[in-house]
Amino acid sequence: MSQDTANTLDAAAIAHLQQWVGKSEELHDDITAAPLRGLSATLDRDDAQPAKGTPVPPLGHWLYFLPQAPQSQLGPDGHPRRGGFLPPVPLPRRMWAGGRLTWVPGNPLRVGDAARKVSRIESVTHKSGRTGEMVFVLVKHEVHNAQGLCLTEEHDIVYVAAAQPGAKPASPIAAQTAATWQRRIVPDDVLLFRYSALTFNGHRIHYDRQYVTQEEGYPGLIVHGPLIATLLTDLVRRHESRAVIERFSFRAVRPTFDGHPFFVSGEPSADGRHVKLWAHDHEGWLTMQGEVDLAFVL
Repeated sequence: MSQDTANTLDAAAIAHLQQWVGKSEELHDDITAAPLRGLSATLDRDDAQPAKGTPVPPLGHWLYFLPQAPQSQLGPDGHPRRGGFLPPVPLPRRMWAGGRLTWVPGNPLRVGDAARKVSRIESVTHKSGRTGEMVFVLVKHEVHNAQGLCLTEEHDIVYVAAAQPGAKPASPIAAQTAATWQRRIVPDDVLLFRYSALTFNGHRIHYDRQYVTQEEGYPGLIVHGPLIATLLTDLVRRHESRAVIERFSFRAVRPTFDGHPFFVSGEPSADGRHVKLWAHDHEGWLTMQGEVDLAFVL
């Protein structure tokens, strides 16, 4: 989080943040097997040991190209201090709001690849809503291996003002009750810790109960949005083992907290090539929605 706790942005501040539009960075990484073994264990999958040439599963690229700021450069929330590639938005809460991904047919990222990720700030948008100030940052990522482009991702980040005392929370949305596929997930401290470790994510909202309840005012530890998105694509993999995910889009609707189970659900289309996906909490409130397009391997 920013050390600036201001909840309002004037025109000059917004113009300053928009100077980041067009900024880019390029990161390199080796696609190794160990993170994928850890992901399989965390998702409770009985996968074969990944060997050289094994395709990285959908969203598995999130285990690579990780920011590794020195400890002295972390903010009080456990995130790297603001500035650098991402704009230094001075609103105290930030969340992964959603994304859209497309995989290139025939060229998956594989174990053993020397890969690079090119990222670019596409837009910085300011909005004022019922809950206060918001800034949306759209980042486009392209991941390449030696054969060329493997996948393209549009990543939505939202920064929001601190919750005001007595503020009424947004009205929840009831999730669809009927689902062809469904899995129950128990988001305990260990699951959240393991995913934080896999993604080198020091954000304290996922593991520090005192911080998340006293400093940010949430009722419990927050389940990572990327973890829920990964569980949604994993649900597809469990039920359509012959399918390859070509496109995936998702949007976070409501935070999910530890202390109660939550559910990931799917409803395939009649031809099986599209799947509507969603997650809901123990009270039945929608927390994430998404969809995938599939191709089938004969």
